[in-house]
Amino acid sequence: MCCVGGTGSCSDAGKSGACGAMLEEETDQTYENVLAEIQSFELPIEATLRSVYDDQPNAHKKFMEKLDACIRNHDKEIEKMCNFHHQGFVDAITELLKVRTDAEKLKVQVTDTNRRFQDAGKEVIVHTEDIIRCRIQQRNIITVVEKLQLCLPVLEMYSKLKEQMSAKRYYSALKTMEQLENVYFPWVSQYRFCQLMIENLPKLREDIKEISMSDLKDFLESIRKHSDKIGETAMKQAQHQKTFNVSLQKKNKMKFGKNMYINHDKIPEESSETVLKHSLEEEDENEEEVLTVQDLVDFSPVYRCLHIYSVLGDEETFENYYRKQRKKQARLVLQPQSNMHETVDGYRRYFTQIVGFFVVEDHILHVTQGLVTRAYTDELWNMALSKIIAVLRAHSSYCTDPDLVLELKNLIVIFADTLQGYGFPVNRLFDLLFEIRDQYNETLLKKWAGVFRDIFEEDNYSPIPIVNEEEYKIVISKFPFQDPDLEKQSFPKKFPMSQSVPHIYIQVKEFIYASLKFSESLHRSSTEIDDMLRKSTNLLLTRTLSSCLLNLIRKPHIGLTELVQIIINTTHLEQACKYLEDFITNITNISQETVHTTRLYGLSTFKDARHAAEGEIYTKLNQKIDEFVQLADYDWTMSEPDGRASGYLMDLINFLRSIFQVFTHLPTNNSDHAAMSGKVAQTACMSACQHLSTSLMQMLLDSELKQISMGAVQQFNLDVIQCELFASSEPVPGFQGDTLQLAFIDLRQLLDLFMVWDWSTYLADYGQPASKYLRVNPNTALTLLEKMKDTSKKNNIFAQFRKNDRDKQKLIETVVKQLRSLVNGMSQHA
Repeated sequence: MCCVGGTGSCSDAGKSGACGAMLEEETDQTYENVLAEIQSFELPIEATLRSVYDDQPNAHKKFMEKLDACIRNHDKEIEKMCNFHHQGFVDAITELLKVRTDAEKLKVQVTDTNRRFQDAGKEVIVHTEDIIRCRIQQRNIITVVEKLQLCLPVLEMYSKLKEQMSAKRYYSALKTMEQLENVYFPWVSQYRFCQLMIENLPKLREDIKEISMSDLKDFLESIRKHSDKIGETAMKQAQHQKTFNVSLQKKNKMKFGKNMYINHDKIPEESSETVLKHSLEEEDENEEEVLTVQDLVDFSPVYRCLHIYSVLGDEETFENYYRKQRKKQARLVLQPQSNMHETVDGYRRYFTQIVGFFVVEDHILHVTQGLVTRAYTDELWNMALSKIIAVLRAHSSYCTDPDLVLELKNLIVIFADTLQGYGFPVNRLFDLLFEIRDQYNETLLKKWAGVFRDIFEEDNYSPIPIVNEEEYKIVISKFPFQDPDLEKQSFPKKFPMSQSVPHIYIQVKEFIYASLKFSESLHRSSTEIDDMLRKSTNLLLTRTLSSCLLNLIRKPHIGLTELVQIIINTTHLEQACKYLEDFITNITNISQETVHTTRLYGLSTFKDARHAAEGEIYTKLNQKIDEFVQLADYDWTMSEPDGRASGYLMDLINFLRSIFQVFTHLPTNNSDHAAMSGKVAQTACMSACQHLSTSLMQMLLDSELKQISMGAVQQFNLDVIQCELFASSEPVPGFQGDTLQLAFIDLRQLLDLFMVWDWSTYLADYGQPASKYLRVNPNTALTLLEKMKDTSKKNNIFAQFRKNDRDKQKLIETVVKQLRSLVNGMSQHA
């Protein structure tokens, strides 16, 4: 360890000296290194100098010393170098001095040359500057051209976009915008005009959306107005196709077809080849006229709008808007007019609009991807079908014209076939047609009720006269009448029925044809059509015709002769029912032997009408009898009879004779008609006699008749005798024995009892089967006897002078008491 400042001591002086020497050597070496670094010109030297000053005190001084020593060494070296090269330097100076003059000359020459060059280069400088400017301009032009060439495609595409917008090619405009954004704008995005274009594109897209939506609205409004035309065209196409198919079916069946005759009832069948040819000619004529929905409607607005919204990524909004608007239009289309049921045109417009609506939807379904789906159209159709059925069910109920109902049916069939051809289910429409069929039959029945009434009103209810063969054939062609006896008779002759019979038969056939018209095209089998025809014909016979016959029979102006003719007419109509069944079989080709074939109920219909006519004959005859009886003017207190029958009764008997003579002389051509007329006449005669007897009995027992004399009884007996003579004269052939006289047996026994005054026999034999006065009721006898008793009392003043009268009066009183006792006994026994 060294002692600094010389104040310390060192135990070992040798070691101290050695240590100082080593320290000195290290310091010198350090300064040498520092100087070497300084001389090396490696900068910076701040760190090197800082190390010198930071090592130990007085280092600066020592470093300066070392620096001075170094400088001195370098000066010595420089001096040595200069001394070594001094002669060469002197030589060089000498040489420089030699060339000094030449240098000055050269300087003058260079200055002059420079001046002359400067003067000569001024024009060059000017041209050079012009060249520089031109080169700069050329370079700028090249740059501009390059930039313009980069911008031109963008500008051209944007110009193309404007042209597409002006031409309303919006879908192409959107594609152009897409190219501009993805390809062209990135090239020139640094330019301001490009930013303006970029900012303008969203507005253009919105404009396109608005314009396309406006076009769609115009399209929707257009198809709403033209739906009826579209539907009419579609329905015509379906009808033409159906007619063509039917013609082909007829051609296929031609070899099996034939004309069939059943009792002069011929079903006219047109040649299948003629029908097919005619149908094909109509098809060719109308082929150019029939247009498709694409011809009638421009769907481009829908396609454009759909594509535009698809490109814009807003397809769902478009689909929702389209479906919502179409549903609204569907509700408007399905809303019927209030007076739609009045004309067939109202129904036609209703159907064509609906068909047009769904034809458009079907077209949209098949030509677009997802705008409408099958599920959507099915849902829309089910909603529409329910509304259509409700509307038709409501409006058709107001139709009273069968022709209108038939036209409605044809429209519904065409409507259903058209929509079925587009894939819509229509089974519910055909089910509705069966409901309308029942209504159609009701309208037919009402119409034919009027037809039958007119026929009955126009009939003269006399047998049809014929004077020659031609007239005979005319009647036979209208009505299936067969009678060998009539055919053998010579002209002139008469048919047994009146003119209404062939007319009724023809009208029944017309009804069958009318009913068949509705059954056609309902996609039903021949068996079902046959069953429908027979059921509707049964309704016509059992309801309409039967009701018309009953109303006819009850009319006041229909007399007894007319009623008998009606009975004959109903018999022939009943016999013609089998021909009507054959007629239906001929139409439907369904044999009557089929298990489920419905039979015609003509037998019961006309039997009921005959019974009603017979009853009406009896009723009218009895009414006529009542009219004559009301003319009776008896003097019930007369003392002696007139000696002849009453005038009213003789008139009545003469009337009955003439009526029954007419009945029995009605023209008949066979035994059945004769038997029928005879039966009616016999029944009418018996009914008339019974009613006359009852009326006369009621006249005697009338409660308003208080007194009756014996002379009146005798006069009344004369009238009853005339009635008995009429009954015994056989006014109507066919009665056995005294059958007709028995109608007056009650009156006869009662009058005999009073005429012979055989009260003892009556009272003694009463209740015995063999009693002479078996038909005399005690009440009846008592009533009449009391009226005679009152007459005896009235003449009691004079009767007291006549013993016979007094005895008779006493006898009457005694008989009255006995009769009362008998009546009371009967009451107690009862």
